[in-house]
Amino acid sequence: MLRTGISILTLTLAFVISGPALGQTAPQPAQPQPTQPKNDYRKPETWVCRPGHNDACAADLTTTVVPANGKLTRETFTPDANAPIDCFYVYPTVSLDPTSNSDMTAGPEEANVVRSQLARFGSRCRIYAPLYRQVTLTALRAGIAGRPMTTIDRALGYNDVVDAWKHYLQNDNQGRGVVLIGHSQGSGVLTQLIRNEVDGKPIQSQIISALLLGTNVSVPRGRDVGGVFQNMPLCHSATQTGCIISYVTFRADVPPPSNSRFGRVQNKEMVAACTNPAALGGGSGPLHAYLSAGTRPWVTPAQSIETPFVSVPGLLTAACVSDENGSYLAVTVHSDPSDPRTDEIGGDVITNGQVQKDWGLHLIDAHVAMGNLVEIVGQQSKAYLSKNKKKK
Repeated sequence: MLRTGISILTLTLAFVISGPALGQTAPQPAQPQPTQPKNDYRKPETWVCRPGHNDACAADLTTTVVPANGKLTRETFTPDANAPIDCFYVYPTVSLDPTSNSDMTAGPEEANVVRSQLARFGSRCRIYAPLYRQVTLTALRAGIAGRPMTTIDRALGYNDVVDAWKHYLQNDNQGRGVVLIGHSQGSGVLTQLIRNEVDGKPIQSQIISALLLGTNVSVPRGRDVGGVFQNMPLCHSATQTGCIISYVTFRADVPPPSNSRFGRVQNKEMVAACTNPAALGGGSGPLHAYLSAGTRPWVTPAQSIETPFVSVPGLLTAACVSDENGSYLAVTVHSDPSDPRTDEIGGDVITNGQVQKDWGLHLIDAHVAMGNLVEIVGQQSKAYLSKNKKKK
């Protein structure tokens, strides 16, 4: 399923993360736009997810576990209504609105992305995910086709997220620790927010970690801090707090080409960060993926799978790799003739039947390590709470 019906979406996901804040080539500036009215984030409808509301994060996350022996089992999911920390999430480019910037009405596309990228963190944190007037797929398609929409307001979505962040801090946070989570355009917005509103400021002490997935976070060669962020280092253990987890994924046997749009930054003194969620301390480790089940068979002979997600323990491992074309998370699929499972995990960007190698596995940056990331957030939460308890 992940290989079909995705070409339009995948052509556009990374277009907006080519801004100078991420060390990439800046897009052509849009025409100045009239000032738009601010959103009222006191209203529940301005959030895709927030505690106390029957929202998109209350989706069914039941998973079929597909082990190497082919005997399927089911894994249920229960969120923690009393989670001691919060998660603040900014979603990637998903809006199908016909305008250059999205409206403030959540559609099925916003609901679907928070189900796959965010809702599972509800076992570790209270979830806050604001709607924002992002640059839409419509605008990005037009830009890629060489017909850019002059009405794009690239600052609008960022300003919305800043307003939502400030509202959350003033009205909901109450001194709790926070994990920031984003992917693609969402990671670009969060990168800018961290630079302007968090890094080196008092609120940084409440940041448990920032998961900036599917984007290029610059760091000096051989160092963990000093690039796009001056005070927040990369994470090297699950008990480290106040740090950054960032990576872009490629198949180990299909590494980034020389024209890759991910894993690279313009400044030759910098590299794109790669923190392996399967082995933060370095080396290779097993990925705990939660992949969309789709309709294709996951085992041979085919067995019926009726859950929205599948887990494939032991099938995938990952390691950070740095070569002449970039720094990236290399994902290996461990194919074995005795293993009845498929070795095709999907996630490639495909246009006109051709895999776009410069995108890697951008579609499943979050999915492929979701279990690892949830576990890391749980451990970081314990470390943060223990450290702060000792201070009191």
